[in-house]
Amino acid sequence: MKNKEVINHIVHWLKEYSGQSKTRGFVIGISGGIDSALTSTLCAKTGEQVVCLNMPIHQQKDEYDRGHEHIDWLKKNFNNVSSYEVELTETFKSICTALPADIQDWLTLANTRARLRMTTLYAFACNKKMLVAGTGNKVEDFGIGFFTKYGDGGVDVSPIADLMKSEVFALSKELGITASIIAAKPTDGLFADGRSDEDQIGASYDELEAAMKFIETPGNFTELTSRQRQVLDIYTRMNKANQHKMIPIPVCKIPAELK
Repeated sequence: MKNKEVINHIVHWLKEYSGQSKTRGFVIGISGGIDSALTSTLCAKTGEQVVCLNMPIHQQKDEYDRGHEHIDWLKKNFNNVSSYEVELTETFKSICTALPADIQDWLTLANTRARLRMTTLYAFACNKKMLVAGTGNKVEDFGIGFFTKYGDGGVDVSPIADLMKSEVFALSKELGITASIIAAKPTDGLFADGRSDEDQIGASYDELEAAMKFIETPGNFTELTSRQRQVLDIYTRMNKANQHKMIPIPVCKIPAELK
């Protein structure tokens, strides 16, 4: 991949889209992970105004600290970046208090966290006439559907959704993003125990990327190792289960003769 050329292409695309939409820049949630670090840096390189939000909800200290470290790095390198911290833990607790106890399973509450952050991002975007920039990569958004519907999946633009995770790392290194973020184990930050994406999925992004490429350009299944077959099963199972996130919302079309 031509790293510099791809970076310039994404930056130009973002700037052009912002101009066409007559908005004033981008709002983005900073998690302390590499996807949000890369996306926010690409947005900053457009020269448009960028608002970074750190939105802790029972956050792990290392995630919180990496998020702040990246925001500080952005501000040092780009004078068009500003930031806010919106502490959402008490708001999340209030939602939990309002919800019936029997629906508060771990996945429901994790998704509720993501949707609370989405609501916060759009509050800023509406007030400041900006676009919410998404941070999903290709494996997450179009491979296994590893995002929350109307949570981190609720965005206006997706600058890195055509990049594999390995390409996200390559562009991040090219841009000089903080080493601690590049070295950190990917996590969605939605669980109090700090579990990683690999813990949740059962496969690494490198493995999932290989499975995605195998699906897109089928090879000889018999030549796959037992582990590769296991990952392929994880990939295809999650892809099928999460199709509802990746396709347009079904619309009930009314026949003309009934209107």
